[in-house]
Amino acid sequence: MRWFNVGKIVNTHGIKGEVRIISTTDFPESRYKQGNQLTFFSKQNDIQLPLTVRTYRRHKQFDLVRFEEVHTVEEAERLKGGLLKISEQQLNRHELDDGEFYYYEVIGCKVFSEKGEFIGKITEILSPGANDVWVVQATDNGKLHYIPYIESVVKQVNVKEKRVTIHIMEGLIE
Repeated sequence: MRWFNVGKIVNTHGIKGEVRIISTTDFPESRYKQGNQLTFFSKQNDIQLPLTVRTYRRHKQFDLVRFEEVHTVEEAERLKGGLLKISEQQLNRHELDDGEFYYYEVIGCKVFSEKGEFIGKITEILSPGANDVWVVQATDNGKLHYIPYIESVVKQVNVKEKRVTIHIMEGLIE
């Protein structure tokens, strides 16, 4: 079964079992909707625990969530450092604008230059700031290339064919 990260539990909040989450989802309002089920994965991935959202609110840069199964700060403390995930069946695809993709749709795509030269496969997506950066690993030598997801570089993305075409600017691929 494929799992998708929703957020990481970084701390507790208060004494009633609420947790602070740094979210990796673009849809926190729907992921943390009351009654929704998320699966908790411990830091070591040795524990999987289904959790049902009881309450959700936003506070500063954190999402604060209480779960039906967690009632005290001590119980919430045991969740620190773990990840909250949803299964592929729970994905509930949201309508995305043109030029927007789910990370899992882009990872694994083959990258080609505008001239048709094969560069490698996208293995990871980084979000360092202003724009995402796609990590492309060359299959011949394993070298990593960092491709900024900007209009002047990424010319075409076809997630159905798992193919990306880029414009190679000077110094981009060396």
